[in-house]
Amino acid sequence: MAFIDYYQTLGVAKTATEKDIKAAYRKLARKYHPDLNPNDTEAHKKFQQLNEANEVLSDPEKRKKYDQYGEHWQHGEEYERAQQQARQQQGRQQSYGGFGGGFENFGAGNFGGDDFSDFFQSMFGQRGGGGGGGRQTKYRGQDLNAELQLNLTDIAETRKQTITVNGKQLRLTIPAGIENGQTIKIAGQGGPGTNNGPAGDLYIKFSIADDPRFKRKGNDLYNTIKLDLYTAILGGEITAETLTGKVKVKVAPETQNGAKVKLKGKGLPVYKKENEFGDLYLTYDIQIPTKLTDQQKKLFEQLANLKN
Repeated sequence: MAFIDYYQTLGVAKTATEKDIKAAYRKLARKYHPDLNPNDTEAHKKFQQLNEANEVLSDPEKRKKYDQYGEHWQHGEEYERAQQQARQQQGRQQSYGGFGGGFENFGAGNFGGDDFSDFFQSMFGQRGGGGGGGRQTKYRGQDLNAELQLNLTDIAETRKQTITVNGKQLRLTIPAGIENGQTIKIAGQGGPGTNNGPAGDLYIKFSIADDPRFKRKGNDLYNTIKLDLYTAILGGEITAETLTGKVKVKVAPETQNGAKVKLKGKGLPVYKKENEFGDLYLTYDIQIPTKLTDQQKKLFEQLANLKN
């Protein structure tokens, strides 16, 4: 088998960092993983090639040998000894005009062109080089992604919820105040590994639906509340709805339309901070009375005359 360019397999440059190699491998492994391509032999073959390339390039020692000896990376020390023997032989036999028997004998051994398939076999599914008896390589399982839809009341307090992913039920603790679009990782709950390798991870993205009553900004909530004209002018007390129930709110006399009031601590809990909460801001929308009686109209006329 011809020399395999592992950098080309992963689509990275020879100067790629460990981080670059890891990112490239994870991206391509997701694409060609057998779990996602159960009947695709080409994808399965590609996945094997990716694992082989990652096994070499992600290991500093193996990568060093691979870069130094190329196709002979696993037998680099043997190759180096053969080169030394060849140089010594050349020094002793200058009259022969060649490397002599040492190099020829080496070329007829493990590194002949017809034996590259053995070289490939020694790399794939086996550790430490050599032709036989190596143990199978363990491959990490596929990472999985799921989305969980919630509403504001669901995240008003920490609670447990059961979800089903890939036919498996998982019971989660959902912290209060979690953000819309936030993703959490559950280690070991992804796809199963190959050859008893570790399972992948599960990533859950939270989607928080809009609430018809409240607008969320971080941990603060905003709501517009209707206020009758008489209470706005004279002051009084009204009932306002919060995320966790109703509360009494005092209205100051001569409250103007669009005025805001803050209800401290009546917003959402702060994520993973016990006893910390955002605030609830109410904006007053003063309602002008309609369908006035004749007596009510006369009273408003009197008020208008008093103003003049």
